[in-house]
Amino acid sequence: MHLNPYGEYAVLLAASLANDWPADRDALVQRTREFGMTMDYKLSVGDDHEQTRDVIDAWLSVVDEHDPRNRAALLNAQMAAAAAYPRLTDHDGEGWHLHYRDLDQALPHVLLAVISVGTALHLSTRGAHRLSRCAAGDPCRAVVVDVTRNGRQRYCSVRCANRDNVRKHRARAKQGRIVA
Repeated sequence: MHLNPYGEYAVLLAASLANDWPADRDALVQRTREFGMTMDYKLSVGDDHEQTRDVIDAWLSVVDEHDPRNRAALLNAQMAAAAAYPRLTDHDGEGWHLHYRDLDQALPHVLLAVISVGTALHLSTRGAHRLSRCAAGDPCRAVVVDVTRNGRQRYCSVRCANRDNVRKHRARAKQGRIVA
């Protein structure tokens, strides 16, 4: 048996969805497959695509909350809404592992459970500072999930890091000319 930690891949999946929203349900399911979710999803009563967008938008409120107590309260509410007890499962030849969701749930409910538990594990084991928006700022609003060893990732990409460093360099140079 292996323990499925949910943390890293679930938070990276959530960030991927937030940063690049899929066009339809099929693309959404394909994205979950790319992040290692192999089980099939039951169709929900409503629009899975729209309901999953609501899950991601609620998750973004956690990303954007900087106060740790408020962030925890938001995340706790999301986990309570997904209320399911952990269960052992053995599917798709993966070996016995834990799932933090009920069986046969629709896609939005599955992602609510997986993403909220994964985010809680990520923040509690790696640190609350490891989930944020790109430090480059306007116009980039991408979510950054810091899974680096040193815990200092602030940008979504090298491009944003370079752009922000150039902007800061130019601002310092401009101040230097004004002062001189």
